[in-house]
Amino acid sequence: MGADYAYLRADWIGRLTADPGALHCTGYEAAQMTAPFEWKRVRPAANAPWPPKGAGVVFHYGKPGGLQVDIHYEMYEGIPALAKWFVVRNGGARTVRLNKFASEILAIVEQDSAVDAATPPPSQLHVESDYSFRGMDAQTGNRTTVFLPDPQYETQVNYQRNSPLLIESRPPIGPNVQIAPGGKLESFRTYELAFDSTDRERRGLALRRLYRTISPWATENPILMHVRQSDPATVRSAIDQCAETGFEMVILSFGSRFDAENEDPGYRAGLRELVEYGKAKGVELGGYSLLASRKISLEDDVINPETGKTGGAIFGNSPCLMSKWADGYFRKIYSLFESTGLSVLEHDGSYPGDVCASQSHPGHEGLEDSQWRQWERIRDLYRWCRARGIYLNVPDWYFLNGSTKVAMGYRETNWSLPRERQFILGRQNIYDGTWYKTPSMGWMFVPLTQYHGGGAEATLEPLKDHLDAYEQHLVQNFSSGVQACYRGPRLFDSPETKAVVKRWVDFYKAHRTILDSDVIHLRRPDGRDWDGLLHVNPESSERALAFLFNPLPEAIRRTIRLPLYYTGLTATAKLSVNGAAARPVKLGRDYSIEVTVQIPAKGWTWLLVE
Repeated sequence: MGADYAYLRADWIGRLTADPGALHCTGYEAAQMTAPFEWKRVRPAANAPWPPKGAGVVFHYGKPGGLQVDIHYEMYEGIPALAKWFVVRNGGARTVRLNKFASEILAIVEQDSAVDAATPPPSQLHVESDYSFRGMDAQTGNRTTVFLPDPQYETQVNYQRNSPLLIESRPPIGPNVQIAPGGKLESFRTYELAFDSTDRERRGLALRRLYRTISPWATENPILMHVRQSDPATVRSAIDQCAETGFEMVILSFGSRFDAENEDPGYRAGLRELVEYGKAKGVELGGYSLLASRKISLEDDVINPETGKTGGAIFGNSPCLMSKWADGYFRKIYSLFESTGLSVLEHDGSYPGDVCASQSHPGHEGLEDSQWRQWERIRDLYRWCRARGIYLNVPDWYFLNGSTKVAMGYRETNWSLPRERQFILGRQNIYDGTWYKTPSMGWMFVPLTQYHGGGAEATLEPLKDHLDAYEQHLVQNFSSGVQACYRGPRLFDSPETKAVVKRWVDFYKAHRTILDSDVIHLRRPDGRDWDGLLHVNPESSERALAFLFNPLPEAIRRTIRLPLYYTGLTATAKLSVNGAAARPVKLGRDYSIEVTVQIPAKGWTWLLVE
């Protein structure tokens, strides 16, 4: 039959034939929704089920006495998304090697009709997998989604038939792993989300709902502090200040001399005492560990396949996660948390996807299986942490394997700029980052003391002398629902400073549900006029909360439209300004209201809708 790949007619289906050399379908069955790993809930998060609600089906393929392949599909309730993965089982008598695979192949309709040039990849689908690394967003960290031309689609408009209409989900290299008799291999999970609109906000809302569905731990949003010294006196003081102001977590920061690899019993006992001290005050304790972007040794670092030597890794040098050194490192990390009760891991320089050509490392055979084996090791650690309620602050896209936060979007040296310049840059990071991340998925930064440089003009210490600037950071972070790393030895240095910190922590906690909810983008910060965000939640008693900022040196009066479509309100609402008594307002035909507000010079105004 001469098939036409532009369309499918019903009368063609009966003439289709199966490849006799392929594995044939032997049956299918409905399946319960499955959680790829456990999530221990120990802190506030969205009320999302785990595993997600939905429906599953498994198709079985194979040959008698040989390989069996189970293809799993799951579709989720309330969102046009599905997951797909496979499990290979070796039912034969000989070891089988799986060199390469594509776990998903989709032929997609063109979104443009270009004769002379290849059209851009289709945009009606979002596709990503949990085989992700080296990126602070899904697009950058996506290593498996490939757009290819479809040579069988001979009637496409593109003259050279190069339109990227075939989507494959596959690892960049390998896995090239052996499956022993009676053994199995499970692929990564590929997630596919169908967009129903080209509107940027609506697509962002869909993407954020996907993450709340398939990685609900990412809605945990603790208020955290980074302490610059790890000596017991400083840590106890930081815990005390956190407890007094309502902060919920202390992380022993990079450069603090916290040593996650120190196995000395006395050192670990000291950490355990600090953990218990924090627990008694309602404050969690954790610490920082650098994994990848460092040099260990010629024997343990990844081997560059082009040179046969170390060096040339993604970040210059990196240990191989399947080397002898790595065996010891991971053993130390697991035992650290088991022996001390620490409940936060800030894991910097996480596995970025380096390949390794070594043939002497104990955990992998050579180049082709090196990436797969290293990914399995980091995946297993993060899933282990999630099952024990350990909070994971990881600057890479490991959400689908248990991580809880990445950067909202930032450049480190920006926090060495003069204080005044940090404010608008920070609000721009939040505005841009929340197009595809929920507020809880990204962290910001507040340099209480000097970070990379910039001296006194860039830092907030002494805090009481720069209280206006400190409050500006507090307001724009808490009002957006985005937690920052407040890095320094203390949160306050005077009663006045303490009062300001506590005021905005209390404000966030009073409105936590709506502030952790979805963001609607009103106006991007540009330093020339007002800017702001609107939080919406149709399931909350507080349906919307907007914060409007004025970067100008004089007060401004503006009439601002608040789009309330996603609040679930249809006719009327109650509106209050800066916490004043609420007044009734009528929604327009497009479910919006217009509000005229006064925004103080270099200040803010907030609006609550119920």
